[in-house]
Amino acid sequence: MRSLRKHRVRAAVTTALAGALLVTTGAPASAGGHDRFPVFTLSVLFTNDMESALLGVAGDGTDEGPILDGGANPYGSPSRVATLMDDLRQEATTGKPRRGQAPWRGEVTLSGGDNYLAGPEFSASLENGVPFYDALAVEGIGYDASAIGNHEFDFGPDVFGQFIESFGGSLDFVSANLDVSGEPVLDAYAQDGTIVRSKVLRSSGQRIGMIGLTTPELPAISSPRGVEVSGDLAGIANGLAADFARRGIDKVILVSHLQDIDNELALVPQLSGVDAVVGAGGGEILAGPGDRLIPGDVAERGFPLYANDKTGRPVPVVTTTGDYKYIGRLVLNFNRRGEVVGVDDEQTGPVRVSGVGPDAVAGDPRVRAEVEKPVAEHLESLAETVVATSEVPLNGVRNDVRSRETNLGDLVADSLRWAGQQRAAEYGVTPPQVGIQNGGGIRNDSTLPAGDITALNTYEVAPFANFVAVVPDVPRTVFRQLLERGVAAAPGAAGQFMQVSGVSFTYDVTRTAQVVREGTNTIVTPGERVRDVVLEDGTVLVRDGVVVDGPPVSIATNDFSARGGDGYPFEGLPFTPVGTTYQQALQDYLTDGLGGAVTSAQYPVGGTGRIVAL
Repeated sequence: MRSLRKHRVRAAVTTALAGALLVTTGAPASAGGHDRFPVFTLSVLFTNDMESALLGVAGDGTDEGPILDGGANPYGSPSRVATLMDDLRQEATTGKPRRGQAPWRGEVTLSGGDNYLAGPEFSASLENGVPFYDALAVEGIGYDASAIGNHEFDFGPDVFGQFIESFGGSLDFVSANLDVSGEPVLDAYAQDGTIVRSKVLRSSGQRIGMIGLTTPELPAISSPRGVEVSGDLAGIANGLAADFARRGIDKVILVSHLQDIDNELALVPQLSGVDAVVGAGGGEILAGPGDRLIPGDVAERGFPLYANDKTGRPVPVVTTTGDYKYIGRLVLNFNRRGEVVGVDDEQTGPVRVSGVGPDAVAGDPRVRAEVEKPVAEHLESLAETVVATSEVPLNGVRNDVRSRETNLGDLVADSLRWAGQQRAAEYGVTPPQVGIQNGGGIRNDSTLPAGDITALNTYEVAPFANFVAVVPDVPRTVFRQLLERGVAAAPGAAGQFMQVSGVSFTYDVTRTAQVVREGTNTIVTPGERVRDVVLEDGTVLVRDGVVVDGPPVSIATNDFSARGGDGYPFEGLPFTPVGTTYQQALQDYLTDGLGGAVTSAQYPVGGTGRIVAL
């Protein structure tokens, strides 16, 4: 299941980092006379992974004083980012140059992608239609360009197309390793120059080349459908950088949404002609000792990091965490040859977005009125809409749903199977006998108390844009290994642990655990932990660790898992999405399938014995 904290894709990082130099001080100046002196200072201002956090974040309450703009949450929010970004842009280009800065100065403002994310806030955009509230937020901040992240495709290419439509051509989206020609809606934007491989930005008379890259893991962690992704990141970036050089563009910024800053650091030693890298997708907090952070946040490493490129030149690599919490600022000094001769360490770093404390800013009133106010009203409506009443508390605590059966896990798995059965005839698929839900996709991380369950609760439990999918013909041997994948990390907690419906099984943690090759769903070592598997109608599928011959099984799951997400070894079996998200399935099952009543008989505390550890 797609995580709000993102999948940590680290393939080949250790090998590629062998030649990388990681430091936290300014890049060395070029050797030789006048080449050491800066003639142009560029401020790269950026955010990434905003992910529909349109109403701000809470922090831990240690900053004192009233919230300057009256917002409900003291940190983050697009309206505060809009105000602060304007301040930083003005600071970058006007007034007396700081010591070490060139008199000639400019700035660019970039988004690293993941501009929206499925959940209750984004549901306001889906309900409202074009223009999306998230697009109005991005437009109000005023980016020069945006990279393309994985979450842009969570609702499929057509919804991404609606997001792009919301800008009316005012913002370009940049990714060099995506081929969107197989998706008519997106291809139209590629043809008119809205989706591009690279872009030339202009500031203070200077041309700055921007290259965008999107994670090659896109098909496994989102829903790009007919969009093809190339993994030749270095080859593509180097080719575009060389093209910029031929055109006389000697300042190049790579904005790469690779899911983990270590992946950017691993890429740099393969690059040539790139002056700085803005990473996205990992959510890491990089900061120096003097940088003010939101209370509760802790810096993981310094800002910036460095890695040596193919020529041995140190390249600054930066990122910041998402949710509109920080604006990243990288201030580069270039000499007359377009070479980076230093980083302004005093100004470079994350700038927190706060409505309280000594650095408080008031949110832009237009963004607050056009975005935050209607989204807050939408959430209030969801919170007041009761969809069911439960006789028992429902356990969705993170480590519980990722390590053992819980009654909320049973409920979500049942809703997938129910939705698949309800829609099987419409979509021409075999009604599912089994439902499976990866524990990592149950996200409320709490126990819902007995009593009313609201529409907002269903979004908290099932926030992602995953669609219910039916895999109609799953051989019993494959199904057994799917269950093995679920318990491979036991007794530890892991996102791939599956909650099940329509089946019960036992497993023995002392036996051989399944091993899947990292980054794929290829089984390296078959699991031997699953001992007995029985369908709800009494059909035995596995007895004492041996698969019983018989017909295949029809399974309802989410399309992320059906594609092999979390390493689920579906072996490329065909599947059919049945036109409803797993949040919609949960809400509809509560209201229609259960008639608005969750009983203690059906969903007792501790579960019903569907999953038993021997």
